[in-house]
Amino acid sequence: MVDSISATSVLGHRPLYLNSGYKDGSNQRRFGGRLFHNSDFLGFRVFSSQSRIKRGFNQITVSQTRALAMELTKEANSFSEEEKIPQNFDYSIDTKFGKIGLWPPLNKADNPSLHNPLLRQERMGCGWLGAIFEWEGVIIEDNSDIERRSWLVLSQEEGKSAPPTFILRRIEGMKNEQAISEVLCWSRDTAQVRRLAARKEEIYQSLQGGFFRLRSGSREFVTTLINYKIPTALVSTRPRKNLEMVIEAIGFEGYFSVIVTAEDVYRGKPDPEMFVYASQCLNFIPDRCIVFGNSNSTVEAAHDARMKCVAVASKHPIYELTAADLVVRNLDELSVVDLKNLADIDSPEFEPEVEMEEE
Repeated sequence: MVDSISATSVLGHRPLYLNSGYKDGSNQRRFGGRLFHNSDFLGFRVFSSQSRIKRGFNQITVSQTRALAMELTKEANSFSEEEKIPQNFDYSIDTKFGKIGLWPPLNKADNPSLHNPLLRQERMGCGWLGAIFEWEGVIIEDNSDIERRSWLVLSQEEGKSAPPTFILRRIEGMKNEQAISEVLCWSRDTAQVRRLAARKEEIYQSLQGGFFRLRSGSREFVTTLINYKIPTALVSTRPRKNLEMVIEAIGFEGYFSVIVTAEDVYRGKPDPEMFVYASQCLNFIPDRCIVFGNSNSTVEAAHDARMKCVAVASKHPIYELTAADLVVRNLDELSVVDLKNLADIDSPEFEPEVEMEEE
């Protein structure tokens, strides 16, 4: 009966059944190979072999405990000095923003090198923020029909099958190279992909005809941010040459501190690379940046970059953009107070460090 029981203890050893009590199949209790009825334990003493049973049980327990302790000691001493836990507890992790320590948390918002306490307090408060704008659909009117027609014309020129509607919606906001190689799968050759991307932009510019229209309230809102000394950045997946030509045509020069175009990043939306790079150029942490976009892919990219997002309902109804932190129809519906409320972060990471005086 004892050998037929297969059980394992927490330490990985078989339980001690020798000279110990257990129940057999008839619900009767056995000790050391002798059979006892349950009634023998109710109000009566077990015969004189009880002391021998206890002594044997204690010897076996002590011997197995010593053997287990010796095994654990050998296992602990088997680690090399390099594998042991350091005593300074300087743990660190690798992130895409660099290698930072786990503890104490790095206070990225504060800058102790600034000797002006008012400026340091402003950086710690909600007044320290940056604005990142998309170009089409936020600053100027976005014509998605021209974008769709340019892809269809390119597919006809290259002898490719016309992309369906859901594919055209998926590649909105992507870089042309990214859409051609990863979604449309027209080519994997780098030179061929660049040629197709440049040709697509030529078709788009010819269909656009050089006519661009500012959205209502966009110039006034950006001017207000400049008056409040809030840095602004502009991001777009268009080539820099085409974007600067349009900015000059509509008289928007000097409104943005940073301009990020297709040449500056590898991937477009929904990847947050454009917004992260813009925040780095503005010398701002992502938590203090607010993105202004007009699609759910922009909202997704901004949140992945740990930024707040204000959605402008230019081509989508408001109920489709509820994932954003704020939804407006035009930028002039916003105020600087709204932006500061969005940038207000209640986190221990942004609390100022207490400087101790040297004794």
